[in-house]
Amino acid sequence: MLNPYEAPKTDLDTTPENTSGTGKLATIPEGVKGWCWGAFFLGWIWAIGNKTWIGLWAIVPYLGFFMQITLGIKGREWAWRNKRWESVEHFQKVQRRWSIFGLILFIISMAGMIAAVALPAYQEYLLRAQG
Repeated sequence: MLNPYEAPKTDLDTTPENTSGTGKLATIPEGVKGWCWGAFFLGWIWAIGNKTWIGLWAIVPYLGFFMQITLGIKGREWAWRNKRWESVEHFQKVQRRWSIFGLILFIISMAGMIAAVALPAYQEYLLRAQG
């Protein structure tokens, strides 16, 4: 007997199955592939937040440089496979936040390094100009 309160079934459902969090067997949707700036800039912090434990290798000296690049290349796919996401849109939204946060920290650190070099040079210039 049909339930009058149940939504009608259709064969036209084109919504792809959410395979996130299913490990190595997960199929990667097109919207997930690509470079991951959040993983590249934040490394092991991003890895913990996205349950991508291989990213903790970014802590190891010398190896960490190569791991950062690897996280940038494969990070989005690994995050999709290792953590359960509501949808591809939700995944994109969260990864965009990671990218923005990583970019902000990168810009702040670059400004700090420039200031660390420029301020002493400017102070020396002022001393030479005075006498």
